Amino acid sequence: MKTIIAACSQDLGGSRASFQKALRTLLAVPWPSQRDVRSALQLLAVLQWVLSFLLLGIVSLLLLIYLLFTSLWLVPVLYLAWIIFDWDTPEKGGRRLPCLRRWTVWKHFRDYFPVKLVKTHDLSPSHNYIIGSHPHGILCVGAFCNFITGSTGFEELFPGIRSFLTTLAGNFRLPVFREYLMSGGLCPVTRRAIGYLLSQKGTGNAVAIVIGGAAESLSCRPGVTTLILKNRKGFVRMALRHGAFLVPSFSFGENDLFRQVVFEEGSWMRSIQRRFQKMMGFAPCLFYGRGLTSGRSRGFLPYSRPITTVVGEPVAVPKVENPSRELVDRYHELYIRALLKLFNENKTKYGLSESDELHIL
Repeated sequence: MKTIIAACSQDLGGSRASFQKALRTLLAVPWPSQRDVRSALQLLAVLQWVLSFLLLGIVSLLLLIYLLFTSLWLVPVLYLAWIIFDWDTPEKGGRRLPCLRRWTVWKHFRDYFPVKLVKTHDLSPSHNYIIGSHPHGILCVGAFCNFITGSTGFEELFPGIRSFLTTLAGNFRLPVFREYLMSGGLCPVTRRAIGYLLSQKGTGNAVAIVIGGAAESLSCRPGVTTLILKNRKGFVRMALRHGAFLVPSFSFGENDLFRQVVFEEGSWMRSIQRRFQKMMGFAPCLFYGRGLTSGRSRGFLPYSRPITTVVGEPVAVPKVENPSRELVDRYHELYIRALLKLFNENKTKYGLSESDELHIL
């Protein structure tokens, strides 16, 4: 019995010593600093955004299809009925949720890069506006952060102006993802949707359009500023029909967030990208950014590079119900001049050199 008690005492003493040693080791580990916590929150904010835009629609669709063959089949059936009933809502102004636009997560998202919005001229609430957003980049981070979230102070800089952002109409056909997009103020980039915002919602509406679109994303790479704009005139025609002023904006640093494998014009891979773009509305880009655990590793997250979106001087546009081609060309040229002026006056302030030029194709 004494032997057993002695053995137990020895074991308890050893366990106590081991526990104390482990506790001392744990306490010796430095606690994360406030800077480390902020960096982690910023990384998580960007991660949820990237995953939402890349996977939410597809995953939701696959989940609903799976549920059809389970005891929960009524859930996808009811949701499908809701989509049919709600089919036209995206093209009728959507369903903005101010609370979502004010999420704290968007402040962490903004600070990761960071993203900054710069105002050069006032926008009067007595007019409507079409804001041209350049360049497209890979994921339009600058346009999303400035015109959809409230993190950069758009409503404070432009009081009385409600901002919207347009995206591919196909995105609003994906379940759940469509609700996510509409809640932030995104709308399809269609004549009907844009026309509704400019004619049925009063004044003080600013519809941001990433004019270069999918074609421009194929030319996105650091050190090169090429815009697809020369033959993009539909937005000018829409502005004339509704008397909406044209406002150029440029996001300096947008093209520095990812590295893209760029295929030469005429190559078979470039041909596949073009064909896919015509069929699906977007171009399949081969790009990479940083990894989740380290900025030096490769992954699908954007690099933390500063983005400064400068909103330029509005071009006054008359209301002409059936504008002629000559009138459209005239205001298209005025818009390009305003954009070039905006770029040249601000390029040296936000990371570019005096010799850098804006190439318009």
